[in-house]
Amino acid sequence: MFKIKDNLVKQFRKVDSNTISSIVDRNMTITGELNFKGKARIDGTVNGNIDGEHLILGQYGRINGDVKVATFVCHGTLDGNVSADTVTARKNSSIHGRVSATNLVVEPGASLDSEVKTPSENGPESMNSLSYALGRG
Repeated sequence: MFKIKDNLVKQFRKVDSNTISSIVDRNMTITGELNFKGKARIDGTVNGNIDGEHLILGQYGRINGDVKVATFVCHGTLDGNVSADTVTARKNSSIHGRVSATNLVVEPGASLDSEVKTPSENGPESMNSLSYALGRG
């Protein structure tokens, strides 16, 4: 049980130690598909799908589209589906759409209105499904 937590802590430290390679500023809006390697932070708005490695959606960030990354840390608003090894919904964040993740962390105060899929014991092709409607307050 603790081994899984230890592995998650190591994974987050590894991601945090990497420098951010791309930033979408709070005053920026991007329309179209976004692909990147490394670590990116979005504080503005992206209207389109995102495919990359490690993504941080800032407090004022908004994504209207699907996200496919290794790790997704959400402080802002996602209107779309997310597929990642690890999804973290931070306080005051909002995720509306399907969540497919091996590891899911939802902090108190986060809003998650989603269908959640996690790998079952039979492997990732056999997913467990659970519908969540968690709100603030």
